[in-house]
Amino acid sequence: MPAESGTARPINNIVAKRRFSQQDRQLLASYAGLVDGLAAMFGRHCEIVLHSLEDPERSVIHIANGSHSGRGPGSPLSEQALRWLPELERQQLNHSPAGFVQSRLGAPVKSSTLAIRNGEGELIGLLCLNLHLSAPLHEFMADFMPQVAEPPEMSPENFSNNVEELVTLTVERTIEAINADPDVANNAKNKQIVTTLYEKGIFDIKDAIAMVSSKLNISKHTVYLYIRQKKRDEDESIA
Repeated sequence: MPAESGTARPINNIVAKRRFSQQDRQLLASYAGLVDGLAAMFGRHCEIVLHSLEDPERSVIHIANGSHSGRGPGSPLSEQALRWLPELERQQLNHSPAGFVQSRLGAPVKSSTLAIRNGEGELIGLLCLNLHLSAPLHEFMADFMPQVAEPPEMSPENFSNNVEELVTLTVERTIEAINADPDVANNAKNKQIVTTLYEKGIFDIKDAIAMVSSKLNISKHTVYLYIRQKKRDEDESIA
């Protein structure tokens, strides 16, 4: 998809060493968290590389799972990245089509390159995703499955169409969970429900207190009381 702004520069200038502004460097550095997040999501066999075009001979500024290619910070642009640079610049593309290449050991890799542009639309960096397909299938699957030794707490996500529905779903599921908890005494359940909802940030939403008081069949004053007690406990733990 074409970018909305920016003017293509001469192709021979794309790979020339040039001086970036501090804003350009900060923008590129902000992508480091995205690199780590994508690696955590897609697993150990997805190599993700953040390049700065300020110095193509030392372009890699952040990398995840770099053991696949043997690269690290300070490594140069890859042949694949160099191949796509002219097209990304000439056609003002935001990314290359996903395609298949070979690793340094001849193994198949599915690869895609994303353009990073500054506020003026100038191409200043690349985010490259390389999925190494030669890995054993069970290792791929293991990265997408819960670890048996450390089972995660799989609480249902609330995908709601509006705020009122979000509050209602959250309140109902919290009530259900606490009412089913034998460790919470019956006379303490309402307070625990309000405390849990407070920790979830529900009371930052307009009219949530009225909705909770109605669901629990208690007064709004009682809800406020439980919230004040929770805040006081937090303040005392900090002091």
